[in-house]
Amino acid sequence: MDRLSAMKTFVAVVEAGSFIRATDDVGLSKPAVSRQVAELEDFLGVRLLQRTTRRLSLTVEGEGYYQRCKEIIAAVEEAESEISQTKGEARGRLRVGAPQSFGVRHLAPLWGEFLELNPNLTLDILLSDRVVDLIEEGYDVAVRIARLPSSTLVSRALATTELVICASPDYLTRRGTPQTPTELRGHDAISYSYHASGTEWQLLTKSGEPVNVQTRTRIFANNGDTCRSAAIAGQGIVLQPDFMVYEDLKQGTLVRLLPDYGTPVFTIYAVYPTRKMLPPRVRNLVNFLVAALRNPSWKTVDRR
Repeated sequence: MDRLSAMKTFVAVVEAGSFIRATDDVGLSKPAVSRQVAELEDFLGVRLLQRTTRRLSLTVEGEGYYQRCKEIIAAVEEAESEISQTKGEARGRLRVGAPQSFGVRHLAPLWGEFLELNPNLTLDILLSDRVVDLIEEGYDVAVRIARLPSSTLVSRALATTELVICASPDYLTRRGTPQTPTELRGHDAISYSYHASGTEWQLLTKSGEPVNVQTRTRIFANNGDTCRSAAIAGQGIVLQPDFMVYEDLKQGTLVRLLPDYGTPVFTIYAVYPTRKMLPPRVRNLVNFLVAALRNPSWKTVDRR
C-alpha cells in the first residue's frame, strides 16, 4: 500500500463527502478509492469512516487522523513546491476564490491569458460573495473587496472601487430625482445584503463631513448583478460599486445621483495565507493580477 496515496484518497473522500465524488479528485475508480480507504483502516486497525446508504461521517479516530493527514500532505506539497520554486516553475492546481460579480465581469476574461503564461497550472475557481476561510477551505489565493486589508493574511492591493448611487431614467421620471441625501429617504432602495452598514448609506460632504441616510429598502439581494438589474428595470435607487455599473452610466441606462457627495471607496486585494516559501503558482497569479488591473476599465467613467 502506498500510504501517502491512501492518505490523499482518504482526505479526498472526506472533503467530497462520498467515494464517487472523490474519484475525480484522485483520478481513481470508485472500487480503487474504496479499496485504498479499506486498506488504510486495516493497516491502522480502526474504522475511520461510518458508511450508510445516504452519507459518510468521520469516527472520532477518523477526525483526528483526517487532520493529521492534511498536515502531512501539506508538508509534502510544501517540500515539492520549494523544489519547483528553485526551478521557477509554476505547476499544479491553483484554487482561487473571488466575489461573484467581480469574478464574472473582470476576472473571467483574464484566465485564458494567465493559463497561456502558465501552461503547467490548473485553475480551480470558486465565486462567492461570502468571505471564505482560506486555510480551512483550502484556497491558495482569494480576491477580496474591503476598506482595510485582512490583519491575518498577506494582502496585495490590485485596484480601488467606489460605490455609486444611481437609478434608471424611467424611475427618476416617475419618482423624481433626489437633490440631497435627505431626499433619498422618500425613495425605494435596492440593498446589497452583505453591505456592512446594512440599509444605512454613508456619504460625505465636500468638506468631508459624514452624512448617513437610513434608506427604505424594497428589495434585498445577496448578489450585485441582481441589484443592478432591478435598478435598470426601474425598481428603485441602488448603491453599487463602479466596476458593476460603469457601462450602464456611460450608456445612460443608469444615472448617477448626488455626484457632489463622496461615497465609500474600497480596495480590491489579492490575499493569501503566508509569504513563507510562497509557491510560484501563487506568486505568478498575484503578479499577473497586479499588472492586469493596473488601469481598470471602470475608472474611465465620469463622475457626472
